Amino acid sequence: MQRFYLITSSVEPLVQLVPLGVKLVQLRIKNASESDIRRQITVAKAICEKHTAQLVVNDHWGLAIELGCDFVHLGQEDMETADFNALRAAGIQFGLSTHDQTELDRAMSFDPAYIALGPIYETSLKKMKWAPQGLNRVAEWKTQIGQTPLVAIGGLTPERGAKVLQAGADSVAVVTDIQTAKNPAERTREWLKVCG
Repeated sequence: MQRFYLITSSVEPLVQLVPLGVKLVQLRIKNASESDIRRQITVAKAICEKHTAQLVVNDHWGLAIELGCDFVHLGQEDMETADFNALRAAGIQFGLSTHDQTELDRAMSFDPAYIALGPIYETSLKKMKWAPQGLNRVAEWKTQIGQTPLVAIGGLTPERGAKVLQAGADSVAVVTDIQTAKNPAERTREWLKVCG
């Protein structure tokens, strides 16, 4: 599992950032038409294939199957409607979001490629009903899930990311820190150095 996990809300940043050496990317498109989502996934897939990066499609598991993608990420709500048998039949791996013990137990029953835990710190990305999990929870979760990779997400900066990796996370998922950076390419290089 790659230690640096870039998440973007559109395909455009990938054109600039993936060639810098980013090897794990999630395309998380929330408000777009199905045709636009299909277009963005297709472009992202081509960019990632050119640079030998792994593309993870958030939510849109049906389109991922249709477009020949090999990895999806599902939140708890998405797990309600996702066809896990269809995903497995298509050879698609999946990562699952968790926020509490019940969700972790449920997610592990699906034998995911990775477990995501968040928010580790306060995040401005979206309103969360969960308090920040903190570094101790990262260590607890990793102990529980053993060999399954643990992805930490929420409120991460390069300084915090280093601590999260030390606490036991296998990978750090970064959204806002790069989206809001004055120079996203420079910030991405900084992250790659921290996660190297």
